[in-house]
Amino acid sequence: MAIVAFTLFTAFILLTGVRSLIQRRRTGDWGNRQRLRPRRSWGWWGLAVADLGYLMVGLGAPVAALAGMPPLAAADHPVVNGLGIVLAILGILATFTSQLALGASWRIGVDQAERTALVTTGPFRLVRNPVFTAAATVFLGLAFMVPNLLAVAGLAVALTGIELQVRLVEEPYLRGVHGAAYTDYASRVGRFLPGIGRLWTDHPHRR
Repeated sequence: MAIVAFTLFTAFILLTGVRSLIQRRRTGDWGNRQRLRPRRSWGWWGLAVADLGYLMVGLGAPVAALAGMPPLAAADHPVVNGLGIVLAILGILATFTSQLALGASWRIGVDQAERTALVTTGPFRLVRNPVFTAAATVFLGLAFMVPNLLAVAGLAVALTGIELQVRLVEEPYLRGVHGAAYTDYASRVGRFLPGIGRLWTDHPHRR
């Protein structure tokens, strides 16, 4: 199961690369705004923490399993492993579909100087952040496939990074760029799950 999990993780990474190639062909730009060097910004830290979590679940946990790290007894069951495969595959497909739905607005990271179009169609009609929802589904599935302590810790790290990126970087950016259009959209559509995390349900100082 560890080999299968690593294979699906590799597919997830490769499809992100394919999306970059599509962006380059369509717009002449790779769409990647993530910087390799540390910066004192939530944008850098959000993506860095999420990436660390992704590596812990998709690479570290399978390697640890092959090296002898035991699975957690409560999740060591073929049904859990099988559910993990289904979630990972569906999540990979949903991630790629959501990335494509962004069209020319697709980015990895945020450049505060850019003004991209607000996308509210396709999967964005259901949730405001379908790419992150789908990615979280992928790594939940991988953690079910190789349910050891490293996978659980990595999943927690990845979700923390996603929350940082969305709440402290992307949503403030979109509110600043699109104003009332984004506020209206966010009041109707949930953050990660349909109907949950709509703007009007949030405390004004905690969005």
